[in-house]
Amino acid sequence: MKALNTTALILIVIGGVNWGLVGFFNYNLVDSIFNQGSFLARAIYAIVGLAALWTVVVMGSKSTNKDK
Repeated sequence: MKALNTTALILIVIGGVNWGLVGFFNYNLVDSIFNQGSFLARAIYAIVGLAALWTVVVMGSKSTNKDK
């Protein structure tokens, strides 16, 4: 489980860096590497999104466990 959480965190950081590049420099690294709108680019976005959802669930469960 720890490996999954670490992988999810790394993917979230990668996604955050990509969004930072888009916001500050109008440069999308994922689209540059995998071609804009390609299946692979969309798959990367989906995986990063799933990692973010996973982290929200894990952090939510940790915060409710502290309350008990």
